[in-house]
Amino acid sequence: MTTRRWTLAAVVLFSGYAATVVGANWASTLWPAIAVAALQIPAGALFAGLAFTVRDLLQDAVGTRTTLLAIALGAALSGLVATPRIALASAAAFAVSELVDLAVYTPLRRRGRITAVGLSNAVGLLVDSLLFLPLAFGSLTYLAGQLAGKTITTVLAVAVLASARARRGAVPA
Repeated sequence: MTTRRWTLAAVVLFSGYAATVVGANWASTLWPAIAVAALQIPAGALFAGLAFTVRDLLQDAVGTRTTLLAIALGAALSGLVATPRIALASAAAFAVSELVDLAVYTPLRRRGRITAVGLSNAVGLLVDSLLFLPLAFGSLTYLAGQLAGKTITTVLAVAVLASARARRGAVPA
């Protein structure tokens, strides 16, 4: 068993991950959907898209077990800021989608972290959307908007990550 040190970066990632989950649910409760072009995007989708990238970084910093703890913490704290329906839908969707994301990311990260983050996020956001929307809103009406919102946020997060790695001299894959 590998023991990981808690650094300031790990604490920030752990807190940041839990905050993205809570933020997604808070935004979904306050603003169920925003119109962007012809799409209706649940506001929480913008936070949720970021959660997948932060989760992958958190796993690298502290390992899988602590990452699972952060998922549970984010879901539990959501009950304080979201409607019960949104909080429960989120807990179910994040738990399943983050485990799927984890299953994709973990074996791929040795081939290249940027590629692993991008592919695992794509799978995770699809699974999350397909589970969350029927549980939270009773239909898949917002599916296109949900996928678009999460994809935009994920692409931006992966671009920032790739840029940061390139500046440090790491070769993005």
